[in-house]
Amino acid sequence: MALAKVYSAAVVGLEAMPVEVEVDISNGLPSFTIVGLPDKAIEESKERVRSAIKNSGVQFPTKRITVNLAPADIKKEGPAYDLAIALGILVAAEMIPLIDKNILFVGELSLNGNLRHINGILPITSSLQKKFKEIILPMVNASEAALSKNIIIRPAENLKDLIFYFKKEKNLSTYTKKFKIPAPEKSEFDFAYIKGQEQAKRALEIVAAGNHNVFFFGPPGAGKTLLARTLPSIMPEMTDEETLEVTKIYSVAGLLPADLPVINFRPFRAPHHTTSNVALVGGGTYPRPGEITLAHRGVLFMDEFAEFPRSVLESLRQPLEDGIITVSRAQGSLQFPAKFILIAAQNPCPCGYLGDTQKNCICTPSQISRYQKRISGPLLDRIDIHIEVPRLKYEKLSDESMAESSEKIQKRVSLARLVAQKRFKKANAEMTPKELKIYCQLDERSKNLLRLATSQFHLSARQYSRIIKVARTIADLENVKNISSDHIAEALQYRPKEQSMY
Repeated sequence: MALAKVYSAAVVGLEAMPVEVEVDISNGLPSFTIVGLPDKAIEESKERVRSAIKNSGVQFPTKRITVNLAPADIKKEGPAYDLAIALGILVAAEMIPLIDKNILFVGELSLNGNLRHINGILPITSSLQKKFKEIILPMVNASEAALSKNIIIRPAENLKDLIFYFKKEKNLSTYTKKFKIPAPEKSEFDFAYIKGQEQAKRALEIVAAGNHNVFFFGPPGAGKTLLARTLPSIMPEMTDEETLEVTKIYSVAGLLPADLPVINFRPFRAPHHTTSNVALVGGGTYPRPGEITLAHRGVLFMDEFAEFPRSVLESLRQPLEDGIITVSRAQGSLQFPAKFILIAAQNPCPCGYLGDTQKNCICTPSQISRYQKRISGPLLDRIDIHIEVPRLKYEKLSDESMAESSEKIQKRVSLARLVAQKRFKKANAEMTPKELKIYCQLDERSKNLLRLATSQFHLSARQYSRIIKVARTIADLENVKNISSDHIAEALQYRPKEQSMY
């Protein structure tokens, strides 16, 4: 009997770190102990590993077995350590030869020894491909692992095959298929089928081109939700880099589609207004990405905006400004990416018909005021575009003509994004003050217009810069180098005109 050491991996946030699985087998009363801050799933792996070894045709050692997962101060979770623990026991019991330290092992074991799918493969392979030459993992995870190009992937069906492989009695081939990211499927939503709402459609075109946030308000049934759901259809297709970023997030969250190892479409997340703070921003005992991170590079749609708890809404402030969310716990802090487009939608009052042309509002002034004050000024300040979505008249609803298709709008948006990418390799909404000064020079007429607006609308410094950013996007959509007063004038139309929301 001897001491054995094999390597596995722990996913921390969206990155991975190596874990040494040390196994010691010694004389004494039969026991099986796992130490190193394991969670319940790892504690239960003792039974899975015992049955898997026995059902793979090997005698499980009836000795005192101690497994240490190092470093011992990092919390470990999930069943991904099963394979490394089982092989460590077999090496320590001298049933298979010593294993090369450059090989990484991850995988959940079933009771009959088969390897099952695990979450977080892409973060593991991309983070540790410089430290390990090879990874052995379940066959079902191989295509996801193939997105990382600098590590040898050796998939296995079961533990028995691996025992024969390490005894050199059977070959285990490497996974050589080069995974090509497929084009996303065409969206079922299209602007061509949305009746009327031309101003809202124009606003969404600007939103998609510059990554701006938008606030919709209007009576029930006017089309706010449909407009929001159609936005991804005009956003540019994701780059390979963005695809890998989003796939990492969904891999850690366990939300990758069963038939596709990548997320190749813009995410659209629509949390219910009863969503908790942790569910929205992320966190938990073992911090996991929340809805705002799952919406990274896509759209976060928050319908019935004023119905969300105040604390939940206020937690959006930092990610809206910085594009990241920092989750702090006693053992440390983790950062999750959160570069999303926020679409907030709500009715103008509790009954929904304040200002409606056909239905009378039945709310009292105090109810309206209380409802509107649920959203703080600083949060509204971070939303670039405010648009009223009015009730549609019969003439618009019955019009059989088709509006401009999403495909045509997407081409304009993609060209505008390309202009911004060439300028500073990011969207206009993400401009720093330095970039704003360099790339958003204003002529005298534009300055006079902004001076008047600042005085009349009492614009804050943030609102002032956001108006210029929106104007920069409008200019990019027209493929114009300099911002004109017309662009500033249109950007000003998208700001709330009063201190109240409406």
